[in-house]
Amino acid sequence: MTRLLLSSALASALVFSVSATAAEKVTVQQLQDKLNHPWSIAFLPDNQNLLITERSGQLRTWSPQHGLSQPINGVPKVWVQRQGGLLDVALAPDFADNRRVYLSYTEANKAGQAGAVVGYGVLSDDNQTLRDFNVIFRQQPQLSSGANIGTRLAFDRQGYLYISLGDHFHSAAAQDLDKLQGKLVRLNADGSIPPDNPFVGRKGARGEIWAYGLRNPQGLALNPWTQQIWESEHGPRGGDEINIPQKGKNYGWPVATWGIDYSGQKVPESKGGEVPGTEQPIFYWKVSPAISGMAFYNSAKFQIWKNSVFIGALKEKSLIRLSINGDKVVEQERLLQDRGERIRDVRQGPDGYLYVLTDEDNGKLLKVGLQP
Repeated sequence: MTRLLLSSALASALVFSVSATAAEKVTVQQLQDKLNHPWSIAFLPDNQNLLITERSGQLRTWSPQHGLSQPINGVPKVWVQRQGGLLDVALAPDFADNRRVYLSYTEANKAGQAGAVVGYGVLSDDNQTLRDFNVIFRQQPQLSSGANIGTRLAFDRQGYLYISLGDHFHSAAAQDLDKLQGKLVRLNADGSIPPDNPFVGRKGARGEIWAYGLRNPQGLALNPWTQQIWESEHGPRGGDEINIPQKGKNYGWPVATWGIDYSGQKVPESKGGEVPGTEQPIFYWKVSPAISGMAFYNSAKFQIWKNSVFIGALKEKSLIRLSINGDKVVEQERLLQDRGERIRDVRQGPDGYLYVLTDEDNGKLLKVGLQP
């Protein structure tokens, strides 16, 4: 296991030096296996139970006392194909008052083309039923055959809901403001559109859009120190990147990318890595780890991890720790490489440990920490 050091001046050029690492001190406890491609975790405020989504359509609870529950009743039927299925789960900011649980998933039209859907239901006090599920958002048009779904959920401190949406392998749609592919949208908690969204009232543009030019965003999290939403996404062949999406800004895909096409050739629409009118990522990988879920570490439990953001890697089969200074990545480290498992999601638990999901037929829930 190696730690890779970056100066802020060299970060965007991805020039690393290698040093000793604390990775050998990492502890891993397997809490659960036999999960069917688990996708996301959310901690209930009792600090005992957590929610887990399985891409095949089940929402379950897990606790140290009772282990894995049977599937929770009342979850909507989902379209399961390739990357599609039951995806993210997030609690309403005022969950203690209304017990609302938000889910993202895919549904398809009669032609078999799919899009993302987001809604919420009310979790019963015994955690066994999701009642009165209400759809608040549908991605339009439906273009996906099961690829580049994206679809992460995050609330900011003002209670706005952000939803990251993939381009469905229709690259040009990420630049089209009348389509919801390749976008970050911002909604009120009830699904209505905030009047100060950047494209509200603009002809030929969707009012839900907050930022655009994304490819396949599979990480979305609120930075606890700056209160900004951070987004991470798959490039094509190379060019995975991290952005801090700003109101109305264009993050380039497919016009600007640091990756190449799967054929090994230039992305057809690309004009290079830096293109006027588009924003640069704050960090990118020239060789794609295939990044997924993302979590900031803001606990006093393990001091060496302070000021870090953790990101799962699917192709690289590791947990990436990025040390950050403000909005700059200054160091990166690979953890869990020896396990050889695709990392789908990572969250900081209330106890200061990391909780990690592996994306396998026999998916696992892992508790990750450091030795004293």
